[in-house]
Amino acid sequence: MKTSIATVSISGNLPEKLEAIAAAGFDGIEIFEQDFIAHDGNPREVGELIRSMGLEITLFQPFRDFEGLPVPLRAKAFDRAERKFDLMQELGTDLVLVCSSCHPEALGGIDRAAADFHELGDRAAKRDLRVGFEALAWGRHVNDHRDAWEIVRRADHNNVGLILDSFHTLARKIDPETIRRIPGDKIFFVQLADAPLIDMDLLYWSRHFRNMPGEGDLPVVDFMKAVMATGYSGPISLEIFNDQFRGGRPKTIAKDGHRSLIALMDDVARDAPSDYPNISPMPERSNVDGVAFVEFATRGEEAQALEAILRTLGFQRSGTHIAKKLSLWTQGDIRIVINRETSGYASSAYTTHGTTVCDIGISVDAADETASRAKSLGADPFQQPTGPGELDIPAIRGQSGSVLHFIDDKSGLSDVWSVEFANEHTDDADAGLKRIDHLAQTMSYDEMLSWSLFYTTLFQMQKSPMVDVADPDGLVRSQALETADGSFRITLNGAETHRTMAGNFLADSFGASVQHIALSTDDIFASAAAMAKLGFEPLPMSENYYSDLVARFDLNMYMLEALRAGNILYDEDANGSFLQFYSKPYAGGMFFEIVERRGNYKGYGAPNAPFRIAAQKRLMRPKGMPRL
Repeated sequence: MKTSIATVSISGNLPEKLEAIAAAGFDGIEIFEQDFIAHDGNPREVGELIRSMGLEITLFQPFRDFEGLPVPLRAKAFDRAERKFDLMQELGTDLVLVCSSCHPEALGGIDRAAADFHELGDRAAKRDLRVGFEALAWGRHVNDHRDAWEIVRRADHNNVGLILDSFHTLARKIDPETIRRIPGDKIFFVQLADAPLIDMDLLYWSRHFRNMPGEGDLPVVDFMKAVMATGYSGPISLEIFNDQFRGGRPKTIAKDGHRSLIALMDDVARDAPSDYPNISPMPERSNVDGVAFVEFATRGEEAQALEAILRTLGFQRSGTHIAKKLSLWTQGDIRIVINRETSGYASSAYTTHGTTVCDIGISVDAADETASRAKSLGADPFQQPTGPGELDIPAIRGQSGSVLHFIDDKSGLSDVWSVEFANEHTDDADAGLKRIDHLAQTMSYDEMLSWSLFYTTLFQMQKSPMVDVADPDGLVRSQALETADGSFRITLNGAETHRTMAGNFLADSFGASVQHIALSTDDIFASAAAMAKLGFEPLPMSENYYSDLVARFDLNMYMLEALRAGNILYDEDANGSFLQFYSKPYAGGMFFEIVERRGNYKGYGAPNAPFRIAAQKRLMRPKGMPRL
């Protein structure tokens, strides 16, 4: 099935848009008239430019305010259509989108509109062109695809068909199952867009908040299943209006768009794969069993400081690599690798970011299949030479150029620790830390949708609603992604200004990925006591915080005093409670978090985030002081 995208969906001038669209792997474009008008090439040159990039023009759009106009406006509308037909033929495309009229003088009536489209079909047929009619959700008389279909049906012309747009149907909460009654050969084109559920004017919602399928809350998969049930076999195309995308990087937005279409059609085909032979199969979303390891790239005194922190957290060095300057630090099911290499990928990561999380290992059910799906979705593969005795572990590029390795049991990749590392003796003393609860990745706000789409199309993960986190110097947007059983959790934190702690970390680290690692314990008070004996210094919290806890929660005096003594923060919901404390910031704003989940608490202590950030900022360099 051919993939397409409207040029209005991404930023840049027309050549920049085309380059990004072609690089992402699309088959064609909907050329948005405004993009064409703003370009300085003539129609024939534009058509040749598009085809030289391996793209076809799947649709010319939009043609507005056509049907139901009174005399003499009706004649003028047909004159405008003829001019657009001239333009289409020079461009080299045969299909035009006519959206339902919003003209204040447009007259209602199914038969009147059908007569207009029959005549327009006659004119189009003389030029071997086709006309597609789309119902705008805010159309004056036609705002429902069922009415648009009735007009097309009564027009009864081979050159007139229906164009469906998921936003216009789903935003009005029209049952997509009604599409199944439409003959597939009368659906000329399908446009797709998702959107967050927002109660606002339909036109404003559409023009500013559309996003890629899978990034919003609309049932786009159900819509597409209904479309495919008709026998439709034409292009599937994205038409996205989004203020954030208009300021984003064209190649990133185009790549996300192509990923969203591939993942969407994979979801559709999984119900009945034999019904969709033209959809390329790929492995299903991977089940994740947790974080296999976290690897830091570091050197010299910074490496020594990081290892000192790990010791106070209860970690012990349990192995060294057989050939590289890698040491393995373990506790419970947690593995942290310290990489001191001065060549290769980790070295370049350190040169770019300083001490940084350069690699994350993810435990999956099938490593090769996970990597295969990732590549089908447009992820960049990662590989560097392996030495004698080393395992070739599948990997892709992650956020900010970091690496994600996939490890499974069935292929023997999970034996890497015994194969590649020489064990060192450790005693049984630790701080009771069991597993990695979650990883927190920091990024610019305009990257959040992209990485949310990346994780949810690759893994079996759900996303939580986005929340605002108040920093003393701005706002940070945060969204959690997690598996159903909570074995793998990631929080995405989007910074809009360098003045926030998250934004400052991005600026200082030149876009490093992971800012903090949350480690889980079954007894946070015992862990805090054990870590104190090892020399751990927790992030100090203000007395005002604990005074406020008394007002917010029904805590007895012994519990409150224990929290205060350990600088432990507290939150609860209807299902359970959450306790957390933090290390002091290190390496330019990175930190560790220790958490205990009680009951069925699902969150991440978001109400505590402003107080944690304020405490961290008190320990960091003053505002305006440059980093040396």
